[in-house]
Amino acid sequence: MDWFDSWALSLAVFIPVVGALVILAIPKAREYQIKVVGLVASIAALIVGIGILSRWNWDDGGYQFEVNKGWLSAIRSNYHIALDGISLPLFILTLVIVVLCIIYSWNHWPEPRSPKMLLFLILLLETGMLGTFVSLDLILFFVFFEVTLLPMYFIIGIWGGEQRIYASIKFFLFTLFGSAFMLVGFLALFFLSEPHTFDIVELSANGGAAAAVISSTAGLWIFAGLFLGFAIKVPMFPLHTWLPDAHTQAPTVGSVILAAILLKLGTYGFVRIALPILPQAAHSWAPWIGLLAVIGIIYGSLCCLAQTDLKRLIAFSSVGHMGFVMLGIATLTPVGINAAIFGMIAHGVVTGMLFFVAGSIHERYHTRDMSRLGGMLSSIPRMGGVFVLVAFASLGLPALAGFPGEFTSMLASFEPAGGLSQSLFRGFMIAAAVGTVLTAGYMLYMLQRVAQGEVPGEYAGHHLHDIEAPEYVSWTPLIVLTVALGIFPSLVFNVTNSSVVPMFEQIFHHAIGG
Repeated sequence: MDWFDSWALSLAVFIPVVGALVILAIPKAREYQIKVVGLVASIAALIVGIGILSRWNWDDGGYQFEVNKGWLSAIRSNYHIALDGISLPLFILTLVIVVLCIIYSWNHWPEPRSPKMLLFLILLLETGMLGTFVSLDLILFFVFFEVTLLPMYFIIGIWGGEQRIYASIKFFLFTLFGSAFMLVGFLALFFLSEPHTFDIVELSANGGAAAAVISSTAGLWIFAGLFLGFAIKVPMFPLHTWLPDAHTQAPTVGSVILAAILLKLGTYGFVRIALPILPQAAHSWAPWIGLLAVIGIIYGSLCCLAQTDLKRLIAFSSVGHMGFVMLGIATLTPVGINAAIFGMIAHGVVTGMLFFVAGSIHERYHTRDMSRLGGMLSSIPRMGGVFVLVAFASLGLPALAGFPGEFTSMLASFEPAGGLSQSLFRGFMIAAAVGTVLTAGYMLYMLQRVAQGEVPGEYAGHHLHDIEAPEYVSWTPLIVLTVALGIFPSLVFNVTNSSVVPMFEQIFHHAIGG
């Protein structure tokens, strides 16, 4: 099976785009065949991912399934891809989420109804997301990172709500703005490093090869450029304003993919690129990252308490949840980085599921205004029960997926990396703890308005149908993961820790002395 090890990642990344091209060749009228091709392509990529899991060496924290071939030799950029314990969970989550989105869409196509174009864009988006998680070359990373921009722009702009044009343009301009600074940072790393290279592994070696020859001032400015590119994608306060509009206007599958995967491209960029290549600059920036993270936690929670639109509330909750991820990263410790990666996975599962349910609620009630919703537990009890379970996971209830990552991020803040102010980060920990109380407040407020009480009078005579077959199939894996990750967090921690600890020992310890 040596051929599989050499081709597995490329197959998983490019099968979706091949499926997208096949869909383009099928006449629009043959809707069933288009949906089958889209589903088969996504499942085929997932099967390759399962094959990768079956051959994964769980005791090896290094890169596996690595391919390093010449690509753009004129600028010394290679087709260098691989997976390790940091990227593997995000890679598999992407494969799963896209399959579930296509299954959910089987009977839930947004208007204007065009399965052909929507599936084409979803599969193209999948290739971009998968490619970002496996790239070990800065230019290759940038290409895949940018591939995700246009599909999501069109998904929001064509199938979104009444203000879809405004939301899609805002999403596009914010992301493009950040990407420009990120690209400048990549070019600066290339020209200032010795030897000149875009290879992430080489730039990260020995405490950051680039950091060894780049002055501290230049490193701070380069990190600032990378910070803008990644922080907008996370998004961090105060660069978050595009997110509520994009989520609110996007169709259900667009919101799910955006929450579950696309936001993780930013946090993953910090862990894979910014921190290991420029650890000294990361150490200088860490207090500011931690400060912005806890402001985002508090601010996002307060904004949630002021919302009347169900999807907009869930969107603002992402600002707070990703704040916990960034707080873990800011500690520059193995515990914090492990917590951040777990938080990425848990947020993808839980908030993705919340957007699925929100989309189905909107289909049944024809509104997202929480003042006009209510009575789910009495009228559609199965969907109401699922909504309650996932909301409790989102507020961080122990034994559900939201708890381990957020709790461990706060735990890491008690003992940040050497040289960072313990009193400052313990203040961050207290602020984050207040954020968890506010999170419980807005989640319980949402449940009280949407799930409990009586069915509003305008729906009293209507039959509200409960969970349907495509919803059962697409939601069940996420519900199982919500419970499993809460009870067995080691499912993720054991995988990530094998890669995070060596990264800390070889990079951060070398650069900042522990």
